Amino acid sequence: MGVILATLVAACSWLVLTDAPAYKFLLRLYVDKRFLKHTLREWGVLAPVIFIGLQALQVIIAPIPGDLTGILGGYLFGEWGGILYSTIGLTMGSLTAFAIGRWLGARYVQKLVSPDIWRKMGFIVEAEGTILCFIIFLLPGLPKDVTCYIFGLSPMPFWVFAVVSTLGRFPTTWVLSAQGARTASGDYLHVILLSASCLGGSAAAVTTTGTDSSSGSAVSGFRPLKRSG
Repeated sequence: MGVILATLVAACSWLVLTDAPAYKFLLRLYVDKRFLKHTLREWGVLAPVIFIGLQALQVIIAPIPGDLTGILGGYLFGEWGGILYSTIGLTMGSLTAFAIGRWLGARYVQKLVSPDIWRKMGFIVEAEGTILCFIIFLLPGLPKDVTCYIFGLSPMPFWVFAVVSTLGRFPTTWVLSAQGARTASGDYLHVILLSASCLGGSAAAVTTTGTDSSSGSAVSGFRPLKRSG
């Protein structure tokens, strides 16, 4: 496992630092939606495999958020196809980032994330809370991708992170895929209603969790590490 991670990190670093043609190609795929759509259609039956790989890479190394690729997945493969392929890719990328963070340690992760994000999210290192993990991946707008690396520094088991992060990402993945599918069919009203419903559910989840935490019933989800000495 260590050899695989070392190879992956070295390859990604080389692509970015040398501005290699392969990295330029990947960057154009993310930036130019028409080019990405054209490329995926040219790949035919392999398009889902390529799309899954792109979703995984945008978690690990890509410079832009994955919202655009999530919408494009629904546009190209339909609502359920987009959900399936996006979920597989995002889970693969999240688990890879988690494993890299755990293997390389805090020194590497601190260099990877900005000081502002580390200051705001660094408390994750001493947390093992499944509730916390679920909320972070559920709410839109939070830096989920770099958070995967930070969770790798926490005592959270690998399989728990895999399940909780995937479930937390699912509502947003569903909304993005539905937006793409409905955009392709011209059903914009359905997109608006679905997005509003999902955001309302997220707000309700945060309110409920905050109430439970204040009453002490959710404390078990936030278990800090005991420090010796």
